Amino acid sequence: MVETKDLDLIIKKIGKLHKMIRFVAIISKNGKILKTEMRDEVPSLLKNKNEEKFCQDVTVRRKMREEFDKTLGKVRFVNVERENISQIVMYAKKKSLFVTVEPEISINDKTKIISQIKKITANLK
Repeated sequence: MVETKDLDLIIKKIGKLHKMIRFVAIISKNGKILKTEMRDEVPSLLKNKNEEKFCQDVTVRRKMREEFDKTLGKVRFVNVERENISQIVMYAKKKSLFVTVEPEISINDKTKIISQIKKITANLK
């Protein structure tokens, strides 16, 4: 089992990858938020209750996507572009990673962030 200090280290490493990362969350497979960190100088776009609901929805969507893993292959990442935020979701074996970045980030920078997150979380179960 991953200890809280390990999750702290993972969250901090991801948060430091790029100045446009706003928020990072590690979510259990049952939808429980295990660890989050928000960049200090940015306001949250969601209220706490909505943040929890959104993280639970990440888990529901993961289960829906897993139905197609045998035929289409496993999901590498999901990227949602919204007007006010860009959302990235990635899956470890038993956890999901939810990262938000500023919408004006370049595609190249986002691709680098995704690659770096994969390296940081390679051993995350």
